[in-house]
Amino acid sequence: MSKIQQAFARGKAFIPFLTCGDPSLDVTEALVCAMAQAGADLIELGIPFSDPTAEGPVIQAANARALAGGVTTDKIFDMVRRLRTKTDVPLVFMTYANVVFSYGAERFIRTAAAIGMDGLILPDLPFEEKDEFGPLCEQYGLDLISLIAPTSHERIRQIAREATGFVYCVSSLGVTGVRSSITTDIGAMVALVKQEKDIPCAVGFGISTPAQAAEMAALSDGAIVGSAIVKLCAQHGADCVQPVADYVRAMAQAVHALA
Repeated sequence: MSKIQQAFARGKAFIPFLTCGDPSLDVTEALVCAMAQAGADLIELGIPFSDPTAEGPVIQAANARALAGGVTTDKIFDMVRRLRTKTDVPLVFMTYANVVFSYGAERFIRTAAAIGMDGLILPDLPFEEKDEFGPLCEQYGLDLISLIAPTSHERIRQIAREATGFVYCVSSLGVTGVRSSITTDIGAMVALVKQEKDIPCAVGFGISTPAQAAEMAALSDGAIVGSAIVKLCAQHGADCVQPVADYVRAMAQAVHALA
């Protein structure tokens, strides 16, 4: 069982997302440890990119701040090396194909695996092009996480068949961001995946309250939250660790209560 699958083994998983380097890499490092202690089962680390097409204004602004602060992929790798001496919480990178390409796909994936990362999410990578990264991820033992969207109905089975780690169910069309309600039939998406493969499914895009997290986790195997956390980092700056930890604890409790 991979470390990512272990994150779901206790029941429902709560998965927070951070933009690395916003407000600083030292704070990101402290946040990861605090979130793990607060009950996060798996943490997504966003590697900033200048043109994050899947992101809404909150995470776009965090990407811009992190890049302006001098964050690089190598500095993020160094941070993960330090993190791995403090926590064994499962970690996945979320970034864009261009970031991996420009670093060198083989070098990026080999290094990510060597420093203790468990998976990779590339939201702009079409399923038809996953062979550019899939075999390398398999070679180095990194799960390449597949995304399914409400539009990809006939493709969901195909994607599920080849999925590794967990399947990221995108709850709504458009970009990331907090939403007041989620109307997609998540249960139907998850059922299609499970018909093809026994693999965990977690729902992301738009979740911001414990009630929403519980609702989405009840229909799947876990809830993913990004924008609401990134917003707290923007609001509190260097003092964001405690507010984020408190938020993650409340969200994780709501999700774990279902298990």
